[in-house]
Amino acid sequence: MEDYSHILTHLGEDRNQVLGAVNPPIYYSSNFAFNTVAEMRHALTHEMDVPFYTRGHNPTVAVLRKKLAALEKAEECLLFGSGSAAMAAAVMSQVQQGDHVVCVQKPYSWTGKLLVKLLSRYGVSHTFIDGSEATNYEAAIQENTKLLILESPNSMTFELQDLPAVAAIAKKHGIRTICDNSYASPINQNPIEMGIDIVIHSATKYLSGHSDVIAGALCTSREIAEKIFQSEYMTIGAILSPHDAWLLMRGIRTLSLRMQRIAETTPKIVEYLAAHPLVDKVYYPFLTDNPQHDLAKKQMKQAGGQFSIELKVDSIDKVDAFCNALQTFLMACSWGGYESLIFPISTLYQSANYAETTLPWNFIRFYVGLEEAAYLIADLEQAFDGIS
Repeated sequence: MEDYSHILTHLGEDRNQVLGAVNPPIYYSSNFAFNTVAEMRHALTHEMDVPFYTRGHNPTVAVLRKKLAALEKAEECLLFGSGSAAMAAAVMSQVQQGDHVVCVQKPYSWTGKLLVKLLSRYGVSHTFIDGSEATNYEAAIQENTKLLILESPNSMTFELQDLPAVAAIAKKHGIRTICDNSYASPINQNPIEMGIDIVIHSATKYLSGHSDVIAGALCTSREIAEKIFQSEYMTIGAILSPHDAWLLMRGIRTLSLRMQRIAETTPKIVEYLAAHPLVDKVYYPFLTDNPQHDLAKKQMKQAGGQFSIELKVDSIDKVDAFCNALQTFLMACSWGGYESLIFPISTLYQSANYAETTLPWNFIRFYVGLEEAAYLIADLEQAFDGIS
């Protein structure tokens, strides 16, 4: 595995400027004062890089920006108050009325809603495609297509897209690409190195790692970042607070260690479930019988902690009983923290925001945190015993 020691521990931290503080201070100030008109003019004309007003640049947030850009092999990073805000700013920066977007089917729910319920109101059309074949992206391109959206692996069922192949198609047609890289994390996959233009993270997940921050990251070239900063970023103002940036910085200190632990534990849980008679199907990129197994090994350095199963039961009551019986796996949304989780898909069926899901009633998404594998498997065994 690549050594991220310098990025996670030292990059961007000019300790001589903060009285030698090992941990960067939190700059709570909303604005910054200047001694001369010339100094103020310089700050205002370089607001992406110099403290002027915290909506644009904050010193605490700036340290984190440098670290995340370096992790993603990008020139720049912009930070947002949520992953959905980062995706919205990225997409909006690339389209205008009359444009068309091609997006992988079954994306993160709020990415889908951005296209279906928001941008469609302003004359931006879209096509959802099966992204497991790169040629499906090319087949869906229209004369007015300006953007391809990827999410590899994508939400819930974890199909992959061939990132270099899709990037090559986009470049041939002069189209920009965005990839949500939240599942893999920058430790396990770097889409920019494969030709993708913009990488998005729900930093709430692995980057935070402690289930205490809502945040989003947008990593890209300096040219694209400057364009987004001057428009969508500053106008919408969905920024990350200095305190949340500090919490997120604390989280990424252990990112490499956490991802290694998760990569060691998750296959053991998947192996147990794949062999269990009450499990009908497992969705996991690194299953050896997954048709995309070779692509997963090619694009990702190691496994992430998310997978899904379909229980082999005859009623939703037994799904509920299984989920209710779990004691170590917490029942909650989100993922990426230290705690292992389940999310039964049937909870979405009567939700105003999520009821359109087409996933079956016996579908459960899992996330493996930092607990020991044997500890988690023991919890699964007692829950299965209750529905046998």
